[in-house]
Amino acid sequence: MSEESDSLRTSPSVASLSENELPPPPEPPGYVCSLTEDLVTKAREELQEKPEWRLRDVQALRDMVRKEYPNLSTSLDDAFLLRFLRARKFDYDRALQLLVNYHSCRRSWPEVFSNLRPSALNDVLSSGFLTVLPHTDPRGCHVLCIRPDRWIPSNYPITENIRAIYLTLEKLIQSEETQDGFPIRIKAVHVVNEPRIFKGIFAIIRPFLKEKIANRFFLHGSDLNSLHTSLPRNILPKEYGGTAGELDTATWHAVLLASEEDFVREFCQPVPACNSILGHAQLPEGLTSDAQCDDSMRAVKSQLYSCY
Repeated sequence: MSEESDSLRTSPSVASLSENELPPPPEPPGYVCSLTEDLVTKAREELQEKPEWRLRDVQALRDMVRKEYPNLSTSLDDAFLLRFLRARKFDYDRALQLLVNYHSCRRSWPEVFSNLRPSALNDVLSSGFLTVLPHTDPRGCHVLCIRPDRWIPSNYPITENIRAIYLTLEKLIQSEETQDGFPIRIKAVHVVNEPRIFKGIFAIIRPFLKEKIANRFFLHGSDLNSLHTSLPRNILPKEYGGTAGELDTATWHAVLLASEEDFVREFCQPVPACNSILGHAQLPEGLTSDAQCDDSMRAVKSQLYSCY
């Protein structure tokens, strides 16, 4: 037997390595904090986030996912899990439940979450239905502007509007500075130019909302001065009595299209069917089904959402 043959005989083959000695899965990407000192202080005071314990908390949540939901197809990256910890003020159990609800909702509402990418929503995005204002409010909240009057029901179903809103929220929370929930928290909903019937509808709906959610709705009618007490004129476009120029919807459309690959990677991969591990879906806080929001969306002429 030649020396080369002996070497081949005694060394494990590539096939045997791949079958019997699979390498361990790669570790999730490490976390690099991008928060300013002011935001670190704010996170400590409002979310109970302690920088010295942050990675320990993330690892604790990661371990809980692996132990209690081993079949849950989810990212375990530090940055991703931090979204849920921050949304629930670093309460491990509540953060885990939010993560499960998040994936349960995605699996049980395929008409919204399947193929969720900017290029699939060009009709909505080019219509001017929604945009994000270029400047944040004094609290650092991004302002999402939604104009339901731009929706023409014969062009596409209302679920496309919901998809565009969700797409926008997902893009916003990619920035660590905006992570306070969803995991995202709606800080306020300012409604302007609403017809009288909307006030009647909201009066009926309000008792069924959680008090903290109901208290975040502000109906201004045509009184833009009332709006400006919450959102200063220097961040608002002239359409809302502001001094920041005309409302620009093209820039945010371009921002989303530039993120196409990120959304394809996250939302356009095969998703396991919903199973008993996830249970019944629970919609994220403040989100309603398309049937529930159909009438109110058509009734309102313009809305401004101020959120992290």
